[in-house]
Amino acid sequence: EGRKMMGDMFFFFFSAAILLARDCNGLAKVVVVGATGRVGRIVVKELLDREDVQVRAVVRDEEKAKEVLPSSDKVEIWSNVKLTERASVNEVCEDCASVIWVASGLTQGGGTPFSRLGTLLGTVLRSPKDSFDAKALRLLGQAVDASPNTNARVVCCSSAAASRPAWSQDKKTKFPGAADIPIVRLNDKLKLLDIKAAAEDALRHSCGRYCIVRPTGLNDEWPRGRLVLSQGDLAVGRTNRADLAQLLVQLALDVDPSYTNGLTIEAFTLANYPAPRELEPILSRLTPDHELLNVNHQQDADSVLYNLLQQLVPGETMAPNQLAMGQTYENLDNKETGRLGERGAEKLPSFIETTSSS
Repeated sequence: EGRKMMGDMFFFFFSAAILLARDCNGLAKVVVVGATGRVGRIVVKELLDREDVQVRAVVRDEEKAKEVLPSSDKVEIWSNVKLTERASVNEVCEDCASVIWVASGLTQGGGTPFSRLGTLLGTVLRSPKDSFDAKALRLLGQAVDASPNTNARVVCCSSAAASRPAWSQDKKTKFPGAADIPIVRLNDKLKLLDIKAAAEDALRHSCGRYCIVRPTGLNDEWPRGRLVLSQGDLAVGRTNRADLAQLLVQLALDVDPSYTNGLTIEAFTLANYPAPRELEPILSRLTPDHELLNVNHQQDADSVLYNLLQQLVPGETMAPNQLAMGQTYENLDNKETGRLGERGAEKLPSFIETTSSS
């Protein structure tokens, strides 16, 4: 309720901020860091499907970007951005509507197997707090936080299980299906999840205008569907990359920042379910990081379960409380009156009317 009220109160300022982040052609400028990656390419495509968006593609290899990204006057390729230098980061973020991070420091060593191996070895030996990801996200967060556009935010694609290596042994024993899985066991050798966790923390401490998304295993063969959002880093499963890209863009551009700022969520694809028409009702039931990370905060188990189960409701509208008696979820999606009439004015069968009045 409080977050919804906040969204209503700041509607005017939200609209004004959108205008501030547009160029002279009326295009909202979105920075995509890691645009040539498998998720990044789909993010760029999602953005270009919108008429009012200009993409700043931050890439390592300009030639590869020209090969794999669409040729469009709405795509600017930025290949010389030094993401660990403040001036360079500030330049690419100037007047941006949002930043979408779909990069990884493991790609910074170049394209050859030898250079990538060198980068990987350096990552293992270096403290996660000193990783490329942590340094870059810290500066990106600070650049966005200083922006006069109050709608600007950083949407960071991280990874499910990022926090699990740091769980207590009791918690690992309690949730083996989340803690004793390959990506967590691999972390002992490569520190990949430690790097993700440190990068998340760097972003959290750099600004309040962020939303961190932790997808479960990315799998293009898994059918598209509905992304189920949760918190607590317990999610396990598969995520379709196209579903993830769509979510990242929606969080960056479509949702009032009062619903996304300071939020960390996990996501997995519920195959063949329709995507929700609106994210706000789902996001409004989630808890900001500053509350979740408070040692005195205790999540209401019923509220957590309710939030999860409400995301499994059939249809796209996902509002069972709006159903009339005799109306299907499909009727509701298509704004069709159910077989018994409008909600609150249903014409019940005579035998039910007779029974209820006797």
